[in-house]
Amino acid sequence: MRRHRKVTTFLAAAALAATLTQATGGGASAADPAPGVTDLVQDLDQILSAPFLGVARAGVVVRSAATGEQLYAQDAGKVFAPASNAKLLTSAAAVDGLGLDYRFTTTVLSSGRRAGSALAGDLYLKGTGDPTLLAADYDALAAKVADAGIKLVTGKLVADDTWFDDVRLGTDWAQDDEPYYYSAQISALTASPNTDYDAGSLIVSVAPGSAQGSAAKVSTTPATDHVTIENHATTGASTDVTVTRVHGTNRIVVTGTVASTYQEWIAVDDPTGYAASLFRAALAEHGVRVLGKTVRGATPGTAASVAERESMPLRELLVPFMKLSNNMHAEILVKALGRKVSGQGTWDAGLAAATAFAKANGMANVRLRDGSGLSRVDAVAPGELTAFLIALRAKPWYQTWYQALPIAGNSDRFTGGTLRSRMAGTPAANNVHAKTGSLTSVSGLSGYVTSADGEPLVFSILSNQYLTGNPKSAIEDAIAVRLARFKRDTPVNTAVPLRTAPDAGEDRGLECSWVKPAQC
Repeated sequence: MRRHRKVTTFLAAAALAATLTQATGGGASAADPAPGVTDLVQDLDQILSAPFLGVARAGVVVRSAATGEQLYAQDAGKVFAPASNAKLLTSAAAVDGLGLDYRFTTTVLSSGRRAGSALAGDLYLKGTGDPTLLAADYDALAAKVADAGIKLVTGKLVADDTWFDDVRLGTDWAQDDEPYYYSAQISALTASPNTDYDAGSLIVSVAPGSAQGSAAKVSTTPATDHVTIENHATTGASTDVTVTRVHGTNRIVVTGTVASTYQEWIAVDDPTGYAASLFRAALAEHGVRVLGKTVRGATPGTAASVAERESMPLRELLVPFMKLSNNMHAEILVKALGRKVSGQGTWDAGLAAATAFAKANGMANVRLRDGSGLSRVDAVAPGELTAFLIALRAKPWYQTWYQALPIAGNSDRFTGGTLRSRMAGTPAANNVHAKTGSLTSVSGLSGYVTSADGEPLVFSILSNQYLTGNPKSAIEDAIAVRLARFKRDTPVNTAVPLRTAPDAGEDRGLECSWVKPAQC
């Protein structure tokens, strides 16, 4: 079960950069627009007349990707909270700054001297932020230690997470989100439960017991002693389970009734300790005994490498990152970018680099307080965001990045991503490549679409402060489909369908990645 996020208010405005083409009101920028453009403007105006927007704000900009011509604009220069549309900026900045071939490395090193199979010294586990490390990967590292002939470590197991700073959570993140995987803590040493690579989290499974009224069975993936389970759940006729982690602890409390297996993704407290516990258990499984405790510290420069693991390259990580809108990938890449650019694995350093990249590519008015868009203080203008999307088309890595965006109506999870159940059976299906985004009362969709006569278009749709209605179905999808049908010289001459409520079983406002067990 996923709770909606807190609502906080963020109102800001900024002048649109002088380099952007201006439009009059909601209309097209051309002095004498073609019939198809006039028709498009009328239809988008109609879509944006949805009643629930009367008390809300919506910024919408459509431009030709080939020429930069502005075809439609509403509040192009005003700033909006972008939610996960912020990942358009941070992913592009990371690719540009780190390179598509960038890999995270995790290394096991030793200090002291060897005497046969004994290491008279400490064993170090040094991370650089790899979000793709599974329990199996820590097991493989432990196997390499054993294969190197080490069976006894007389010193300590030292977890080295100093590649990043020790600030674990974003400044503006809500405390009541902390137990959940989409708001996990950031560390240079971490672990993920499966190949979605939700770093810093584990999966809690709650299954029915042997009979009605008996205690439920609770397990975690991966199995770990880093957390403790307080199980109050019982077997019942229906499933109504709550799983949460007590703030500031690793005590996970399970309550309610369960009739069939239920799973919840829970963020751990202290991902460094989580990773170290998995590695220490794996060492024991491979016959490597560590006499000392697990501690934190920096690896000395004289330490010798024993084993190493490299992650997949960034070109591959972009797929789970962008398709599934992985918040932790965004934050880890921001810190990795800061480390690369300035030698500091911090949010401040990484966000400064990401902001500089955005400003160099069409975004004069932008504020990034995190990499994922969890912060409601993040701010972008839709007109500038479309300029940014156009600028990216000239980058040598653009095609790889573009293919990593969610693709509308494609049911394959790692192709359609957060758009896989949207716009199916329309001209937008397998056409729109765009980034979704949602927080409570914040929604966004920005990206690329090819019109019916083959013209590449960019668009940005950002909605803030709506209290009712569903921008995804009533605005975003309707606009994207209309753009896919657009022809410059031919009016569509059909009514634009407006839906004020989602179809049965459709995502009802939260982004796919916020309701993982059901939709993702």
